[in-house]
Amino acid sequence: MAAVDRVRARQRELGIAESLEWIAETTPGLRAPVEDSGLVVHEHPLMVLDPGAPVPAADAPSGGIRVRTMGPDDPALASALAVPHLAFAEPGTDLGSAGVPELAEAVRARAGDGSVERVVTRIDAGLTSVAAAVEGSTALCAGQHQPVGSVSEIVGVGTLPTARRRGLAAAVTAALVADARSRGAETVFLSAGDDDVARLYARLGFRRVATALIAEPAA
Repeated sequence: MAAVDRVRARQRELGIAESLEWIAETTPGLRAPVEDSGLVVHEHPLMVLDPGAPVPAADAPSGGIRVRTMGPDDPALASALAVPHLAFAEPGTDLGSAGVPELAEAVRARAGDGSVERVVTRIDAGLTSVAAAVEGSTALCAGQHQPVGSVSEIVGVGTLPTARRRGLAAAVTAALVADARSRGAETVFLSAGDDDVARLYARLGFRRVATALIAEPAA
């Protein structure tokens, strides 16, 4: 536990979030000392789309919704970066309460905090790619992938709670995989929020290979 405490102390010194991530199957002895340090451990299915597996096929969204990868000057980028936060505040796959008005307020609240500018810098550097399902100028679902060499991780795919159950997350995930492959990624992986979400990714061709553990301070 002493080593865990040192890591947490260093994170506080650096002003970054206290968080630890590891694979349960490769480091089974880490969970106990992490929990003893006071952190809460969350389990997430770790899934991979194998090299050579086809890009997932997903139905095109209906109506005026279009799925696209986003450049740094995309007018819907701010909403694409805000929508996952509303999605994760109401976890699961059922319809929720947060909708377009709440998303607009979240975009206004984040304006000027530097979050969009940081992602723009990463997009320009080829370190992050953002894809979204956009209606008008508003992203109803969005996510990112972060390539490193021949591997890329899909992160933060979230759908506005009032827009769930329309296939938007599947379409965005497929777009992210296609973009990752176009950039040379052979292996694409992700951590699903829970088993229900993992089943959605399994229908796109991802298979579960392990359990990702994320430890954070209690809320």
